[in-house]
Amino acid sequence: MGVTPDHPRYAIAIDGGGGKTDALAVDASGAVLARARAGGSSPQILGLDRALGVVDGLVGALIAQLGAAPVRVHCYLSGVDLPEEYAAFRAAAAAASWAPADPEALVIENDLFALLRAGTDEPDAAAVVCGTGINAIGVRRDGRVVRFPALGAISGDWGGGWQLGEQALWHAARAVDGRGPETVLTGAVPVALGLGSVDDVIRALHFGRLPMAALSAVAPAVFAAASEGDAVAAGLVDRQAEEIVALAAAALRRLDLLGARVPVVLGGGVVAGGDERLMRGVRQRLAEHAPHARPVVVDAPPVVGAALLAAAALGAAPDALGRLASALSPASAAAV
Repeated sequence: MGVTPDHPRYAIAIDGGGGKTDALAVDASGAVLARARAGGSSPQILGLDRALGVVDGLVGALIAQLGAAPVRVHCYLSGVDLPEEYAAFRAAAAAASWAPADPEALVIENDLFALLRAGTDEPDAAAVVCGTGINAIGVRRDGRVVRFPALGAISGDWGGGWQLGEQALWHAARAVDGRGPETVLTGAVPVALGLGSVDDVIRALHFGRLPMAALSAVAPAVFAAASEGDAVAAGLVDRQAEEIVALAAAALRRLDLLGARVPVVLGGGVVAGGDERLMRGVRQRLAEHAPHARPVVVDAPPVVGAALLAAAALGAAPDALGRLASALSPASAAAV
């Protein structure tokens, strides 16, 4: 169905992560016309077909609400990190019934671009997401972009909710059998997963009764244990702070921005938790490595950034973008 005078001219903005996917229909006036939400849509977790199925369902739901096809679709997904992943998802999306006729109107990118825009519109900046996993991006006004593979341990990554949980279990297992120091994580890990003991957790994971992804649920227990003075948990939190700053500093260094006054946008579930020790560590380490950089913590959902990018591409004026940011999250209005 095409756009007619009776139907709105709008864009669809999608932000997809490992756990959930948000979609918004926005227009050039800064209005939010419709919303939809589904589960995760990361191609690295679900595979291409299932991930596209999630996106397809959301786009279809918005079209059904508005009675017209979008003129633009901006899709920012976790798990679109490598050129091959980008090309495969774009080719599949371009064949969808809802794909805009103009190839330029179909934007497929990593979800870090949405997070970055949710925190700043400055042309020189970096962003680090620390949620289920961890990743970063850096941009420069001359168009240069720095990315990371973000494939876990094989690409040098450490951190995010899943790995914090995995490491908590590692330490808990060693504490139980005497190979490592005592830690309250021996009790906190199984409680976080609804089981009775560390041995129960190990067996549940080994026999497939518990998915490995469930370890992300342990991350809050790590922060709680650290705040109570547990040395093992505190070490994990400190390492997470180091890894966040290592990514930000590497991105800025590769763009020759390490000494510049630039924002470093921080987001994702682990960061959004606002743990005092973690954030203090990030601020201190960032001041050491990039003394003029300023951390910008984004509490708003990254779909705010996706919506701002989509609306701007429709021709939305700065005041319209301000209204859109305010409508979606008052805290994000300063990012416009």
